[in-house]
Amino acid sequence: MKISDDFKLNVVSVRLVKEAPILSDIKISNPEVAVQVIGKYLCKMDREVLCVVNLKSDNTPINCTMASMGSLNQSIVSPREIFKASILSNAAHMLLIHNHPSGSLISISDRLIKLTDLMEIPLLDHIIVGGDEAQYFSMREKGIMLHKRTVFEQDYNNLKFNDSAMVAEKEKSR
Repeated sequence: MKISDDFKLNVVSVRLVKEAPILSDIKISNPEVAVQVIGKYLCKMDREVLCVVNLKSDNTPINCTMASMGSLNQSIVSPREIFKASILSNAAHMLLIHNHPSGSLISISDRLIKLTDLMEIPLLDHIIVGGDEAQYFSMREKGIMLHKRTVFEQDYNNLKFNDSAMVAEKEKSR
């Protein structure tokens, strides 16, 4: 197949754009500190906002990104939006914090916890702030985030594929 000379493939680069800071250099050692640092901003919002706080290995905030801005009582977010700034920031850990303007609190899906393990950016906690800073729900404190870490196979001979052709080929080579 001949490629014409006028064919052009765009080359892109991805950069982290920093905006006005809202976080300090306070280490986020527990949910109360996280709520004190960022929760007070979220409590002023009139709709659900999901923030990702990217952390250094000593839990000092690197930055914060609003991964989703929703409506009064829901916010939809894609894992891609959650991880985008974490990867660009070279985060060692991440913290999710979002608000519920209505004051009701909900839980996180197991899918997101597994994805953070896979991306090797552990999710330290998911904190939900209610109507004011005094009301919060920490999934780590409540024991909801206790989960089994994913372990990956180290020997390619033990890999299992669903494709029957590959299984047949493996059997034939024995």
